[in-house]
Amino acid sequence: MTESPIRLLMDFDARVRRDQDQPPAFLHRRDRKFALTCHQDGLEPGPRQWLAYLDRFNDAGGPTVGNQLVRRWRRITLGFMGVGAVMGLLAMLGLLFYDGGQRINITVILGFVLLQGLLAVLTSVQSLAGWQPWRPLLRRLSDSRHAQPSGALRKLQPQLMARAAHCGGLAFGVSGLFTLLVMVVLQDLAFGWSTTLNTENAGFLALVQTIAAPWQGLWPAAFPDAALVEATRFFRASGGAGEVNPATLGAWWPFVAMVWLYYAILLRLALVAITQLQLLQRARRLLRQHPGQTALRYRMETPTLETGNAHNDAEHQPDTATDNQLRPLPESDTVICWAGAGEPELPDALRGPDTLVLRAGGRASLSDDAHALATVATHLQQISRPAVILVTRSWEPPTGELQDFLQQAQEHWPAASHVAIVPLAASGVGEPPAHQIQQWLRFAERLGHGFVGISQPQLTQRNPYGREDQNHG
Repeated sequence: MTESPIRLLMDFDARVRRDQDQPPAFLHRRDRKFALTCHQDGLEPGPRQWLAYLDRFNDAGGPTVGNQLVRRWRRITLGFMGVGAVMGLLAMLGLLFYDGGQRINITVILGFVLLQGLLAVLTSVQSLAGWQPWRPLLRRLSDSRHAQPSGALRKLQPQLMARAAHCGGLAFGVSGLFTLLVMVVLQDLAFGWSTTLNTENAGFLALVQTIAAPWQGLWPAAFPDAALVEATRFFRASGGAGEVNPATLGAWWPFVAMVWLYYAILLRLALVAITQLQLLQRARRLLRQHPGQTALRYRMETPTLETGNAHNDAEHQPDTATDNQLRPLPESDTVICWAGAGEPELPDALRGPDTLVLRAGGRASLSDDAHALATVATHLQQISRPAVILVTRSWEPPTGELQDFLQQAQEHWPAASHVAIVPLAASGVGEPPAHQIQQWLRFAERLGHGFVGISQPQLTQRNPYGREDQNHG
């Protein structure tokens, strides 16, 4: 079953959050033009068409946020299935343990299957109610970047985790049934039934026949009769099989196999399908109710207005105050020149005889970027203080391409590594203007983690707020 609604929701949510950094006038003109283009082409504008329209201008070559989410949850689900398969094998071996002196108790197997059914129903109930008892496990399975998921993902996590748990339970059931069939072929299993309660044969017969009612016409051998129930009851203190025909003790295995198939496998399979449908419906509903949808429709339906005002405020600087500060330049022998920065040569403070200099971004291809990431990852694993200097042009604003590059770097580089972005002035020497430094400080602040900082190569540097910071890096 396709997971396109989940991908679409996460891609739309990521694009809306990224647009929060853009001016409202720019967003209005862009989305109004998109609506007019759809009208000319006879298309109905929607989130899918909107994302495809924006990707035409953003050169989106890597995996999207939605694709990354789907792949991550597929790995989690496969992990649950692997654990479930192993647990199903061990559980069935424990239930069928037979040392030749005591029979395998049918009531124990029925109680275990009942417990599996209760756990399956409880998993579906917590999914419907939106509970997240799996949150501690999710924190272990997710890295630091996904420890605090976005609002859309947080609302999908109960269904995603319920689906993974049901898939693990399904693997548990299939593994247990396969183990049962192998044990029936390889060993002579002796079944019986016993309970401490004062239960008559007729009462137990009614119970097992009610359980076996769904397959009575499909497999009559798996439908217990009164003679089998009466002949296979045992009491623990009585020891062995007594006068019972040994072949009769093995006649319970078709009933056990069908109980396991119906109530441990088919039940889980039905719950997997129900949870998947619920997940897709919830993703579609969250997409329809997303706050970005209202803003997008307003921008598409409202014409843009050019006033023709002769006043030009191009020289006015916006309020770009930020609490982020310049950091000392770290000691590093690894330098990445982003989008042609540092040409024709780097400042003396950034290069040495053993400095590893790589190029990425700008005119570099995606394969060049991937090669730079892999080279730096290999190099950082060999040193004790993994720090990387990334040189940029101060007058060029940070781009989404650079943000994606840094996110990929955090994924592939060692956990203790960090990046110092050094914006260079147009002349290559001296400090850039304060308003150019501020845009890079705001960029590092938006990333929201300590992986990226802004530095300057001078030993004594002045921050954009007039105070002097000593760089002892």
